[in-house]
Amino acid sequence: MGTRRRALGQHFLRDPAVARAIVDLVAPTPHDLVVEIGPGHGALTGELDRRAGRVIALEVDPGLAARLRPRLPRVEVVEADARTWDYRALAAPPGGRLLVVGNLPYSAGTRILAALVAAHRVIHEMALMLQREVAERVAAPAGGKAYGSLSVLVQLHWDVRVALRVPPGAFRPPPRVDSAVVHLRPLAAPRAPVADERRFHGVVRAAFAQRRKTLANALAGGLGISVEAARAAAARAGIDPRRRAETLTILEFSHLALQLS
Repeated sequence: MGTRRRALGQHFLRDPAVARAIVDLVAPTPHDLVVEIGPGHGALTGELDRRAGRVIALEVDPGLAARLRPRLPRVEVVEADARTWDYRALAAPPGGRLLVVGNLPYSAGTRILAALVAAHRVIHEMALMLQREVAERVAAPAGGKAYGSLSVLVQLHWDVRVALRVPPGAFRPPPRVDSAVVHLRPLAAPRAPVADERRFHGVVRAAFAQRRKTLANALAGGLGISVEAARAAAARAGIDPRRRAETLTILEFSHLALQLS
């Protein structure tokens, strides 16, 4: 295992039953194109290769990429960083779907997820393995401790559920934490109207940056505006400025971002 791999915190899936269960979530057919993130030793790649029409595997480690190519000659192994790859440039094959499957490295998981969810217009379905705690944050409903900016920013455009829990023994080396697979499907329309996505993201991140503070105080600190201005914007959006960020729904965040734009 190279230093690059260690730096990314990658643990390789080795359990074929888990690999099959993950691939079953998106059920590729010969009509589909699948992008796999972090193929590693190819546990998922082999399963995808058997079922999908075309597989592109993004591998950041040149050594792993070189070992995978002769084993699975039909798979297009691309040396690339999944955090910055342009998913929006892809298109589904005629009559098929564009699917994304991957065992995301712990340290880069949220960055890769952010790049993927931004491509909601082209991706049809995803099954992504994450650290269990991150998976639960992605799928969390409003009101709980796990609900945060990640929940809001993903769920704006995606339907999310935690589909599988995966124990450490399914990996080599076994991680110190549990993993879980999230199943994501893009929504036909966003959950709330958002005129300016960048502004919406900024407001959501600011609101959650200091979770213990009231909404008005967190927004003032995060956006560099006065507490009075933050209170007034919340009031115009019909939201009590003394509430905490985790109590706001995605629709309430969209009203708030509109008032703060």
